[in-house]
Amino acid sequence: MFEPAPGPVAGPRPATALAARCGRALLSPWSKLSLLALVLLSAGALVLLYEPQRMLADGWPPFELSGPAAVVLFAAAYGACTAAFVPRPLLNLAAGALFGSQAGLVAALAGTVLGAGIAFTLGRLLGQDALRPLLRGRWLKAADHQFSAHGFRSMLGVRLFPGVPFAAANYCAAVSRMGYAPFLLATAIGSIPNTAAYVIAGSRAGSPTSPAFLVSTGFIVVTGVVASIVAWRKRHRLRGN
Repeated sequence: MFEPAPGPVAGPRPATALAARCGRALLSPWSKLSLLALVLLSAGALVLLYEPQRMLADGWPPFELSGPAAVVLFAAAYGACTAAFVPRPLLNLAAGALFGSQAGLVAALAGTVLGAGIAFTLGRLLGQDALRPLLRGRWLKAADHQFSAHGFRSMLGVRLFPGVPFAAANYCAAVSRMGYAPFLLATAIGSIPNTAAYVIAGSRAGSPTSPAFLVSTGFIVVTGVVASIVAWRKRHRLRGN
């Protein structure tokens, strides 16, 4: 007996196929990179709109909190503001002015690590797949290799060197293959000297002739000058090549 020939296999429904294509498009590397750009632009716009730096004039916290609860709240706000490109020196000065040198340093370092972690996560999830294929230049490849192969050591040097923008270092590390642990640990350790200088300066702002204020501001000025000189020399060397 002859078996009836099988009928044509039904193809995917148009709606299902369209949904699959839309899903692939939304999850594509360039779509995620566009989302990252939108998030960063929105964060920058919010900073310009609400001006969180006014906390220096308006006081902190906005609620009736004191002690460890206020420090924790400030650290969380610090991390969010850092991820939204609020300058860290301003936040460090605020931490010192509001909580003193010891508690202020704890709050500032915790906020620094939190903000770096937020930026690293955003860059890793939304930007790495699209940006890694663009690492074709000699200097870009060298920087990527340095971050990927020597993550902790490289990030520690970047954090100790105040001339490298904080946000730029976060996203460069996120695009590389550096792990979370070395990134966060190097950020926490390498940010101590510069952060402490600003926090102490903020805590002693009321007595600008005190030794602590003079030493901390002197450290800030010297490291800033050294960073400017090194950056200028590297830029001049790159132009010569």
